[in-house]
Amino acid sequence: MNSALPFPTTTSRLKPQNKTGPFSRLAGKTASKRFSPVFQSARLIKKRHALKSEYEKNTKGMYKHMLGLLNAMPGAIAQGMIWGIMAIGVYITFRILDFADLTVDGSLCTGGAVCAMLVAAGVNVWLAMLVAVIAGMCAGLVTGILHTFMGIPPILAGILTQLMLWSVNLKIMGKANQTVNARSVYVLATPLKRVETIVTLLLFCAVIIAILYWFFGTELGSGIRATGCNQSMSRAQGINTESNKILALVISNGLVALSGALLAQYLGQADINMGRGAIVIGLAAVIIGEAIMSHISRNFAAKLTGVVCGGIVYYIVYQTVIYIGLDTDLLKMLSALVVAIFLAVPYWKKTYFAGNSAKKPVDSGKAGKNGQKEEQAHV
Repeated sequence: MNSALPFPTTTSRLKPQNKTGPFSRLAGKTASKRFSPVFQSARLIKKRHALKSEYEKNTKGMYKHMLGLLNAMPGAIAQGMIWGIMAIGVYITFRILDFADLTVDGSLCTGGAVCAMLVAAGVNVWLAMLVAVIAGMCAGLVTGILHTFMGIPPILAGILTQLMLWSVNLKIMGKANQTVNARSVYVLATPLKRVETIVTLLLFCAVIIAILYWFFGTELGSGIRATGCNQSMSRAQGINTESNKILALVISNGLVALSGALLAQYLGQADINMGRGAIVIGLAAVIIGEAIMSHISRNFAAKLTGVVCGGIVYYIVYQTVIYIGLDTDLLKMLSALVVAIFLAVPYWKKTYFAGNSAKKPVDSGKAGKNGQKEEQAHV
C-alpha cells in the first residue's frame, strides 16, 4: 500500500539527498575561492585603492578651497580698509564725542551715490570724491542742528536724518542703483588692480590718521574731546559744546561719505541699500581694533590704526565664513551679538565681578571703639 502512495514516506523525506549537479560544484568552488587568501588580498588591495582615490579627491578639493580663499584675501583686505575709514568716523562720534550717531547708514550711501553719478558723468574722480565728502558733511550738519538747535535726542536725530537721506539718495541716483564701469572710467579702487588698490587705500588710511592725530591735538580738537568726556565741566571752562558737537558730526559723516565713495568705486555700483547695517560693522571694527591695540599702545594714532585693522579683520572673517559654507544671512546677527557682548563686558565687570576686589566697608561702631582704645593707649 505504501509503495503505491504518490507521496514519499517520512523516512524517505528525512534522508539527506546528495546534490552533485554542475551548479553545486560551481557554488562550492566560488565559496572556496571567496575564502582563499589570494582573493582576500585582492579585495583588500581594491579597498585600499578606493580609499586612496577618495583621499586624493578630498585633498585636491581642500587645496582648491584653500587657494580660492587665499585668492579672495586681497579683496577682503581692500574692503576692510574701506570700511575701516568708515569705522574711524564711527569712532569719532561713539568714543570721542560719546554721541550715538545713526546717520552713517544714510551718509555712506550718499557718498557712494554722489561719487557714482559724477564719475559716470565724466567728472574727475578726485573732484567727485571731494563733492561726496562735502555731501556727507552736510548730512552730519543736519544731524547736529536737529540735536543742538531743536533739542532732539542724539539717536532720534540720527534716525530722522537717515530717513531723509533715503529720499535724497533716490533723487541723486534717479533709481535704486547706479553702475560705475571701471573699464571705461578711471577709478581709485577696483578689483581689477588689486595691488594698486591696496596701496592707494593704505595711503588714504595713513593720511587720514595723520590729519586726525594732528587735529585732535589742537585746541579745537581738544575741546571736542573735552566735550565728549564731560560737557558740564567743558561749559564751565568756557567751551562751546554745541558747536563742538556739530563739528565732530560733520567730520565723522564726511569720513563715512568718503568711505562710501571708495566702496562704490570698488564694487562698481552705488546701491540704495549699501549703507544698511553700516553702524554695526563700524562698531564691530572699533571693538576689534580696541581689543587688538589695548595690549600694544594707548596712543591716539595707534587707536585709529587699530580701528582700521578691526575693519580688515572683520572682512577676513566674513570671507572665511563664506568659503567655509556657513549661512551668510546670519552674519549680521552674529556681528550684532559680538558688539552687544563686548559692550556689555564693562558693565558685567562693574556689576558682577567688582565685589570680590572691592574693600569691605568698616563698621562705624567698631571704628569708634578702635579709636577710643588707641587714644587710651596713647594717654
